[in-house]
Amino acid sequence: MTDQEPRSPGPAAGGGTGSASEPGEPAPDESRKDDGTEESGERDQPQNAWSARRDLVDHSPRTMNVGARTRFGGGYTAGDQHGVSGGRVTGDVIMGSKTEIHHWSLPGLSAAATAASGEIPGSTLERLAASFVAAEDTVGALLERLRHDRVLVLSGARFTGRRTAALTLLHRLGAAPVHTLDRATSPGALAERFAAPAGGTGRRPRGYVLCDPVTRRGDALREPHLLAVRDRLAEQDAHLVITVGPTAVLEDVPVVRWEPPAAADVLAAHLRVGADPETAERLLGLPETKEFLGRDHQLREVAAFARLLGRYAAGEATEREVAEFSLASLENQVREWFEEDETAVHLRDKAFLIALAAFDGGPYALTAELSDVLHRFLQKTENPARVPEVPVFGTHIGKRLQLARARRYEDDEHTEWGPVTQTKAAFVDDRASLVLLREVWTGHPSARPALVQWLRRLADDGRPLVRTRAASTVAVLARTDLPSAMALVIEPWAISNRFRHRLVAVNSLTLAHLIDTPNIPRVLDAWSQDDDRRLRWVAVRAYALIGPERPEQALVALRDAARRLYRDGGDPDSFDLEMADELAEAVELLLLSPAAAEVLAELRRHLDDDHAVRALALDGFVNACRRTEGDERHGRPLVLGWYAEAATADPEAAHGIAHLWRRALGDPHATRPALGVLRDWVLIADRSTGTEWGLASLLPRLVTTPHEYQRLSHLLRTLPGEDGSPPPPVAARLLTTLTPR
Repeated sequence: MTDQEPRSPGPAAGGGTGSASEPGEPAPDESRKDDGTEESGERDQPQNAWSARRDLVDHSPRTMNVGARTRFGGGYTAGDQHGVSGGRVTGDVIMGSKTEIHHWSLPGLSAAATAASGEIPGSTLERLAASFVAAEDTVGALLERLRHDRVLVLSGARFTGRRTAALTLLHRLGAAPVHTLDRATSPGALAERFAAPAGGTGRRPRGYVLCDPVTRRGDALREPHLLAVRDRLAEQDAHLVITVGPTAVLEDVPVVRWEPPAAADVLAAHLRVGADPETAERLLGLPETKEFLGRDHQLREVAAFARLLGRYAAGEATEREVAEFSLASLENQVREWFEEDETAVHLRDKAFLIALAAFDGGPYALTAELSDVLHRFLQKTENPARVPEVPVFGTHIGKRLQLARARRYEDDEHTEWGPVTQTKAAFVDDRASLVLLREVWTGHPSARPALVQWLRRLADDGRPLVRTRAASTVAVLARTDLPSAMALVIEPWAISNRFRHRLVAVNSLTLAHLIDTPNIPRVLDAWSQDDDRRLRWVAVRAYALIGPERPEQALVALRDAARRLYRDGGDPDSFDLEMADELAEAVELLLLSPAAAEVLAELRRHLDDDHAVRALALDGFVNACRRTEGDERHGRPLVLGWYAEAATADPEAAHGIAHLWRRALGDPHATRPALGVLRDWVLIADRSTGTEWGLASLLPRLVTTPHEYQRLSHLLRTLPGEDGSPPPPVAARLLTTLTPR
């Protein structure tokens, strides 16, 4: 090796900003966002691989299992190194169940019967009453109020048992026969429905139920309407129960809030009606039943599951059908959300559901803000001639989350300034986001243009959380349909001239691989050899993240990239310093991963292959030595902590760390940054006894020649204190550990 060889002077803390396109390549015009607003290039600042990895860990959704337990999120100092246990489970959820559910309606109560007027068979009322679950004091209070007022309004979310409660109350009151009323009946015309006996039955109804009447601004259900109805009912000695949802428009109407019973109680009641006590207890004890009850299902799903268990007990259903029912019912709910019918969810609410799937567990205000952006894009897709409109003040947060079967809670959110407590929103069922994104991407292709436009907007956002969730969303889409996700989203990001776009492509591929999307390593292998340096950059960054599970293959690719870099950069003036930094940072992350020992052994094994490989290994090693616990200025150095543990637990690794230190200190190009790291370690040791003990163990192993002794003793004798203070006393103590050679 000579001083004239092209060589990176060492990895820069923030990375370079060199040309992002090859000579002769047309650079796409990326100066404008999709809405035509200018985007300043100054905002697109490169981020080193270590910081970018931290953002990925901090902001990825819970379904990705990214963090201290991930294949690339741990390290020898981060504790748990068991890897990912949920990747395949997540992938299975995305790919869906094989069970179809076609029996939501209650026995004897069809969907048509609940929408239009008609008599409910007495046998149906008997069955519902037999499995009805509610506290007796609650039922007693409701019955007394219904008996006295003749009109009772139950308010609650859909599918919480409101209709069953209404019918059971009328049945217990003896108000038979019971008729359902058409929900399209306007509030002003409601009293007219009780003016004469209903035709066709020959009997005057004494019980009525009206489920979710259609109300809107200007046509609200008011107290005068109920007073008129009450007079008509008194004439007929009849009673009416009305069920309303959280979005019903009411004015001065007294309501009783309906609280649903526990799912376990409802399931047990249904099973005990249809089976003997011993069979019912056996079915309730099944692992599949416990899994189902742990998912907070709606009561209609509980009733359907009870019927399936009955079929299973009779030998008419398989164990697989029972096991898949929970996921199948969730899929059924998601399909309902995106169907177009008279009860369809509003487009703005559909946009919110999609945004919540992308930002599940994220700040609610951020989710709502970005859902309105998606809503505008969806409106453009529906009607390009219409100017998109978004209400400034929309649905209350509680009503929105109730529709989405989501919960609100307070929790800390990671920011660059530290944890900040925020109001967050998350689906109650953690599988919902995966199922919903799959349904939208594969079941509603017409929504793809708006969704792609929205994802591109997210990738251009200045907030790391937003960009990370764009990547995690695309990862789910890739697991569902890799070719489309690559062509429409990932590849355009990967060849972008903007750093942040390419970084989102890196994270998309990484997370897609984490949830077991096939062929991601093949994509990276191909891109690492591509003539477009932007694709090579993406491949290098991604190798650093997925490499811990295949370190040998990752290091082979990185060595090949380093050799190509030095081969193509024969002229020092044309040497690609940015790519050299990226390669070193990739090695750094691999050394700070659960595969650290294997990576260290590979670096030693190939250290003397050639100049390019040696530079890659030493620059990456010195980079890794800079990192401290919690990224604190005076935190314990991670590599030194590794060495201290390995000294007794893994002597081979301890020997490898000392060997790379000696080689870095003796390398003409690496010695300066390596000595700088040692200075930092000594200053940290002045504040930390543990760091001092680690250095006291390591330094003697770095002295095998007189020259090595002179280098380190000079460092310790001349080391100044921080901010011009006197030399730290620890330097003199550490000097005594060195033995002259």
